[in-house]
Amino acid sequence: MAHILIVDDETDLASLVEFNLQQAGLETSVALTGEQALLLAKGRVPDIVLLDLMLPDISGKEVCRKLRADLPTKNVPIVMLTARGEEADRIEGFEVGADDYITKPFSPRELVLRLKAILRRAATRESAEQLRLALLRLDLGAHRAFVGPDEIELTALEFKLLNHLMTQAGRVQSREQLLADVWGVTSPLETRTVDTHVMRLRDKLGAARNMLETVRGVGYRLADEVH
Repeated sequence: MAHILIVDDETDLASLVEFNLQQAGLETSVALTGEQALLLAKGRVPDIVLLDLMLPDISGKEVCRKLRADLPTKNVPIVMLTARGEEADRIEGFEVGADDYITKPFSPRELVLRLKAILRRAATRESAEQLRLALLRLDLGAHRAFVGPDEIELTALEFKLLNHLMTQAGRVQSREQLLADVWGVTSPLETRTVDTHVMRLRDKLGAARNMLETVRGVGYRLADEVH
């Protein structure tokens, strides 16, 4: 269930928004200040932040800047919710990282539809940039690799090798194939290089190490499940 963080110091409005979002099947949490919003986002990364521009402690624009500067929330969609509808405010909101802008007063139905459209776009973008297989996940855009919730440090070549094996999951890849597809080399004299890199990669996979299987006399295969 998608989780929306509502940041607004008007308690009646925050409650109204929360009610409508929950009725639409969305999970919510509410922050009445900017600092509270940052703490909640750090504790649980939301799928969208619905952020009021005018807050009692720090401005919504400053909250937006800090969310964009923090790696876990860097790409979370942020929708500015404010009574100030001037073009200059909208532009400034976009400049600090807001993805959309809704002006008070607003229709709760329109708000729900706008948020669901953002969630659909985010899901499409994530599926294009993320490669998943059992415990393994590659963030292709950020060039990061994960085993379960834990990030693992891979060299550029190890990342390319794992990416290739994940796209060919369940299929045996000969050393010659891997040399050609990953290294761009066709010489059979370099097959030991493949073995060395596969062993190093396997050691880094931790709980998923057994997914990287050796097929004797042929090459390697990445299983599609942990065993």
